[in-house]
Amino acid sequence: MKNLPASSSSFVTLSSLLLVIMLFSPVPTWAAEEPGVFFLMGSGRLHLKNLRNGREARVALLNPDGSLNDAALNEVDRVFGFPTTEKGEHISPRLLGMVSHFADRIAPGATINIESAYRSPEYNDNIRKKGANAARTSTHMDGMALDFWLEGVDGKHLWQTIREADCGGIGHYGGKAIHLDAGRPRFWEAATSGTKTVEPDYNRHLYLSTDYDRYRPGARLRLSLSGLSTFGFGVRPMAVVESEKTGEQSPLALDLPAAAGSACIPLQDRKATRFLHATLPADQPPGRYRIALEFCNRPFPQMPDRATSNAIEVIGVPPP
Repeated sequence: MKNLPASSSSFVTLSSLLLVIMLFSPVPTWAAEEPGVFFLMGSGRLHLKNLRNGREARVALLNPDGSLNDAALNEVDRVFGFPTTEKGEHISPRLLGMVSHFADRIAPGATINIESAYRSPEYNDNIRKKGANAARTSTHMDGMALDFWLEGVDGKHLWQTIREADCGGIGHYGGKAIHLDAGRPRFWEAATSGTKTVEPDYNRHLYLSTDYDRYRPGARLRLSLSGLSTFGFGVRPMAVVESEKTGEQSPLALDLPAAAGSACIPLQDRKATRFLHATLPADQPPGRYRIALEFCNRPFPQMPDRATSNAIEVIGVPPP
């Protein structure tokens, strides 16, 4: 075998060293393909452009270990015009995960052109009075929705693709833009949207959601209500964990400020309904579950007396 030039010999030595390092270095967390906190996440890389306020950002929602990047979420809030400090939360990460998932699938790398993002309750009321397609209980007010379009993608095709996933609210009023939210799974077109109705809502369309889709046994979870028209009702201090497979139920105490022995905890405003905390049992078996709440002091008989959350998955083996 002929001797290699000095430069080639150095290259072989360096390559061998790099191979050894790769083989014996610890595997990064992300390489182990740890299940993400959401069922639909995508790459987490988004190019957002708000056509209303002119704000724009490129963000990577995920840290290398798969956790959510708080700095990126702050950037998203800025683009959406979301009052992060006032609200005490971010634009729905589940919503952003869905946007990332479908954008990656339909138009990888495309700009998310936002027609409507966060709406304050006052702004939502004003545009309703002007005849806009805005629901009285719009999820835009809870930072859970956006109306957007992707360059070169037909709006009806985008709507149909997301609709088939049955993962949230998906609406199409014609044209290239669609509405997507992280609320109750449902779909509509202009003729079936119901945004122009003058009938009182009576909290009939409320929706209970968890902050994530996947949890470990013993994890703390946050429950939030959306789609509310009226506040000042109460919630029972004991929730229920229901198995999707067996229907078995087990109690789950809510971590809420309440007087000792109180059977009904009042929820007086929007923010109070967004922060209902509980801790899963440390011995919760793996599987799929839903969380159920019971309401009290309902202001209307039409309001449901109970709400059941989106499905969650408990992963990992409980400690012995």
